[in-house]
Amino acid sequence: MSALLPLSASLAFLGGVDPWIFGFSAITVVVTIWMGFRSAKTSKTASDFFVAGRSVSVGWNASAISGEYLSAASFMGIAGMVMSSGYDALWYPVCYACGYLFLLLFIAGPLRRFGAYTIPDFAEGRFDSPLFRKIAVCFVLFIGFFYTMPQMKGAGTTLAYIFPGIPYWAGVAIVGAVITLNVALGGMKGITLVQAFQYWMKMFAISVPVFVLMAVYGGYGAHVGANRTAAESLAEPAAIVQTIDTPRATLPATAPSDVSWVSPFGPLTTKAAKAAGLSPEETKPYSLLYTYSLIIALVCGTAGLPHILVRFYTNPDGVAAKRTTMWVMILIGVFYVFPPVFGVLGRNLLPELYAATGAKGTDKIVLELPRIINERYGIWGSVLSGIACAGAFAAFMSTFSGLLVSMTGALAHDVYGRILKPHATAEERMRMFKIAAVVIGAVSVVLGSQVEQLQINFMVGQAFAIAAASYFPLLFMSVWWRGMTMKGAATGMLGGGLAALACTTVINLSDLKIIDLGVFWRTNPLIRILCEQPAIWTVPLAIVLMIVVSKATRTTVPSDVRMKMLVLHAPEKLGLKQEYIQEHSAGAGH
Repeated sequence: MSALLPLSASLAFLGGVDPWIFGFSAITVVVTIWMGFRSAKTSKTASDFFVAGRSVSVGWNASAISGEYLSAASFMGIAGMVMSSGYDALWYPVCYACGYLFLLLFIAGPLRRFGAYTIPDFAEGRFDSPLFRKIAVCFVLFIGFFYTMPQMKGAGTTLAYIFPGIPYWAGVAIVGAVITLNVALGGMKGITLVQAFQYWMKMFAISVPVFVLMAVYGGYGAHVGANRTAAESLAEPAAIVQTIDTPRATLPATAPSDVSWVSPFGPLTTKAAKAAGLSPEETKPYSLLYTYSLIIALVCGTAGLPHILVRFYTNPDGVAAKRTTMWVMILIGVFYVFPPVFGVLGRNLLPELYAATGAKGTDKIVLELPRIINERYGIWGSVLSGIACAGAFAAFMSTFSGLLVSMTGALAHDVYGRILKPHATAEERMRMFKIAAVVIGAVSVVLGSQVEQLQINFMVGQAFAIAAASYFPLLFMSVWWRGMTMKGAATGMLGGGLAALACTTVINLSDLKIIDLGVFWRTNPLIRILCEQPAIWTVPLAIVLMIVVSKATRTTVPSDVRMKMLVLHAPEKLGLKQEYIQEHSAGAGH
């Protein structure tokens, strides 16, 4: 430890900033920028920018998808929500991972075999409709912007933690500028290596502090036991508290009670019913409704995220895409073991975070908790906190990179290259890619600066709900039902997607106090739940609309639908994938 003290003293010029936390975070940013510049040198063609030349191996792509998927919600938000809401928040990590099973079974292989560049490409190619491409592009942007807001919240929270005096919005602007630069330089190929590296960095940064904290302050089971009352425990609470080797601090009035916190229907799923003054028995049906809708949103939403789906186009073929999906399930499944542990430990060791809001609240528990080790072992807690901060940077930077590529690709390839200027050269589309990256990056920073008071994980859940009601029905039905028509697909996607978008927008405006609906929500808890978690009715709405309208317009089913279904499902050995790409790329300038 003595060898570390001179370096700590030499960085004292940073004032109130912990030099170890600053140092690890700075290294992460510098390495990310360096890797982006280095990878950008290999991004020469439009294919490199949009789909990384379709040459990414299974191992690299699985790591890159995992790095892109494990966002600020996974690294920081899950821990913060478990701490603030208790065990009913565990549906988030469970369903985040389970959604890949849907992708593996139903979507990954066929989507890759179709051989497009973007999801709007697939939408137009499947139904021979340029109009449908425009609708699909809109939802890439809707979902993307909803997903960038929690990443920006993570960025602002982390920067505010590292630099105690910095405004929240400044942290959002700094991180947004760095990531926008990276994406504009290298596109998809430029960020693939970075995201693969960032997965393993995040795995290290989330796991090492957990093991050290449990070694010093007691294991997971002991901390859970400390949150049970005498009536619920199999042993005396005092004995359990003693096993965690630290006295349990008094919980603030803003913290949920022990009984509520360990309940499967805790503060998250019961808040609407409790605000209406309902009894525990009357609350249960509302809690079940909230839970089922959340599960549908997260599982189906995973299979409808444009920035994840476009990744499968970077695999060489459909078999590689399915193998990639299987490995992603394993990689993210292992990761999700760790964030809930932070939430459990944080309830006992840093309960003062319950009294704070915004960037100072429970969403920063992963960053803050390791530093308590300083009380016993000097600066080593700061070192661990620095590692956690580096992981947080990797989390929101990698996900925002993927979102930015997805949205930028939609504007540069779909809007500019296919709608506004169909005969644009590859060089013109690449130039538009860089311009669009800057524009979308700027809009994301503005939106992210407005959501400090919203929970990271909650906002990501809203993006999943919109994806579940729009892209998931489109892809699932288009891949597996030959009777789908363009009008049916468009009606269902618009009906379900816009309904989910409207609900989530109203909830956010209400939570941010921009509109006052407090009295209405208290008197209508069912409507509150159906707006906050709309997937339980918007996903069936989208599918029913697709079936009914497609049946009514069955004469407009594409004439070559049988060939398209063969392209989607036939083995690559038949060569149909290559023939389809050649046919559609001839006039597109790919």
